[in-house]
Amino acid sequence: MAKIKKKGTSGQAKNFITRTQAVRKLQISLPDFRRLCIYKGIYPREPRNKKKASKTSTPSTTFYYTKDIQYLLHEPILDKFREHKALAKKIARSLGRGEVGDAARLEKTAKPRITLDHIIKQRYPTFVDALRDLDDALSLLFLFANLPSTSTVPPKTIDLCQRLCLEFEHYLITTHSLRRSFISIKGIYYQATIQGQDILWLVPHKFVQRVTGDVDFRIMGTFVEFYATLLGFVNYRLYTSIGLVYPPRFNAKSDERGGELSAIMLEGIDVTRAANAKNVADGDVVQDGTQGNEEVDPAAQRHADQIAGIPEPVEESQSADQAMNDETATDAIDKFEVQGEGADVLDQPRISDTETGQLFAPYSFFLSRETPRQPLEFLLRSFGCKRISWDEVLGDGAFTKDEHDPSITHQVVDRPPVAQSDNATEPDQSQGDGVSRFTGGGKMPGRVYVQPQWVWDCVNQGKLLRPDQYAPGATLPPHLSPWVKPTKAAYDPTLPLAEQENEAEAEQAGLDEEEQEELDQLAAATADGEAVVEFVDDHGMDVAGADSDDSSAADEFDGLASDDAGILANADEDEAGDMRSQHQKELEAEAAGLPFTETGANGQAGGSSTSNGKSKGDELRKKTAKKRKEEEEEVERRKMMMSKKKRKLFEKMAYSNRQKDDEAAKLRSKRRKLEKGKG
Repeated sequence: MAKIKKKGTSGQAKNFITRTQAVRKLQISLPDFRRLCIYKGIYPREPRNKKKASKTSTPSTTFYYTKDIQYLLHEPILDKFREHKALAKKIARSLGRGEVGDAARLEKTAKPRITLDHIIKQRYPTFVDALRDLDDALSLLFLFANLPSTSTVPPKTIDLCQRLCLEFEHYLITTHSLRRSFISIKGIYYQATIQGQDILWLVPHKFVQRVTGDVDFRIMGTFVEFYATLLGFVNYRLYTSIGLVYPPRFNAKSDERGGELSAIMLEGIDVTRAANAKNVADGDVVQDGTQGNEEVDPAAQRHADQIAGIPEPVEESQSADQAMNDETATDAIDKFEVQGEGADVLDQPRISDTETGQLFAPYSFFLSRETPRQPLEFLLRSFGCKRISWDEVLGDGAFTKDEHDPSITHQVVDRPPVAQSDNATEPDQSQGDGVSRFTGGGKMPGRVYVQPQWVWDCVNQGKLLRPDQYAPGATLPPHLSPWVKPTKAAYDPTLPLAEQENEAEAEQAGLDEEEQEELDQLAAATADGEAVVEFVDDHGMDVAGADSDDSSAADEFDGLASDDAGILANADEDEAGDMRSQHQKELEAEAAGLPFTETGANGQAGGSSTSNGKSKGDELRKKTAKKRKEEEEEVERRKMMMSKKKRKLFEKMAYSNRQKDDEAAKLRSKRRKLEKGKG
């Protein structure tokens, strides 16, 4: 007899476990279970059949893999959780006895410390794996770096996030790894390329953040704790890979004055070793425990000097011919040429990113008080600018605080334009604080004034754009996302409208303009000539005006029986007269070669021109409708030859294409109206 199979020992019932069962198996509380799952990267799973996966009659809502929970049984952090639980019992016991001093001592000295270093190494075996998972980490850390300190968000967490983010930005500035940026309603998007990996993160705007109570900051704080450890590992690896000391020196006083990026000072590794060796020679103790007679690697020293900006000494034995050859040598690279009509156009390779990384290097910028200083400073420094100035109210770290310094070439403003005054170049030295002030509030001669969007558009396009299009008060070009590429038949704001609209839209737009012009001319002619146009009903009979209505209403009612014959006779005579006059008008119009209109004699010219425009528009509309109908019939004939499966797929594709075309047509129509209103 075969062995009876017990229920719940195989299949989905064995592969899945509920959250309650997992908490009981691990013998920890639910908040600790959440923390442990976040640290280890274990998330709930959805079984195919919840009823089969659940071992009870009540269907559970949260399931985990049984193997994942088995994996958590061997985690060392579980011991830390249990130690913390035992310490909480000891503190509660001391407080119950009234031993407040013992309770404070236990909380200060005996509290277990949880480290996540081993988890980082387990989850990210290689450095590239850590870089791939850096998008969410940077977005969350930059978010917490801009939050105000509350009871749920302690100041230590905010300071840690700010320092880690500034260290990461300094690496991007040093290596010129930043590629693109985009301003949106949510915040500012940045994209950097590190060791071939594209990293995209979001930085919120510098607004006052309101912390609401419907957000569980305990769970978010757990993610922040894990991501802060991850970013610390990544920063250490990045800094040491380019020969910099990590962590860099941090100037607390400059940070208190709003220095931010300028509060962190970078140092080369070999420069620090050389200083320690000198201290050992003088009898001082080296802090890192290295020997004083360590030799400095020349290659590493040259690398550190290059990072620090120290020029490399030139050997005397180098000949003049060799130096000239080195100066005139250029790195030639291949170019991708289009082989035939309709072939793919490939992006041309670049020699290196140093040209783009030095985009703003020759210039000196001044940031006005109304502009966002932090993102502008980060972008300008990432693309080679060394001289960035701003007003002293924006914080510490400016190249100069004098707005009228003649060495400034560009000024970023975000206010209405101010007319240039004659005394703008006359300094006022009435105050002896060492800062030159100018009595005039106009522009400085020889300086380029641009709006902040100019910096972002130059970065995204990799070249300097025309500053006159971004002048103060000018209508800015559309700020488009650099990650959305224009597709065929889609609306592109950068192209002229004539290059995007199809033939039918162009004809319709031309007809609308012609009809509008004709109506405007007719209205002007009617207003100038004070022509009286009779109202005609659908049957060609004149409708009496207001005066005739008033006069007929004023007549007394004498009855029907006495005047029936007279009324009918008058009606027949009027109808016969109208028919004769209408026939006469038709003959006159035929002799003049114009189509007959049912307007009065004073409005014949305007009516003929309007009818000409309408007939022309009707002909074009009929032609377009006929062409569209022929195309639809051709498509229907082709669909008849398809199978049912392919026909349904084709209909879905056609439906989605029609939706995209309609959306693009609406955008083009909106732009056409805006351009017409401006014209």
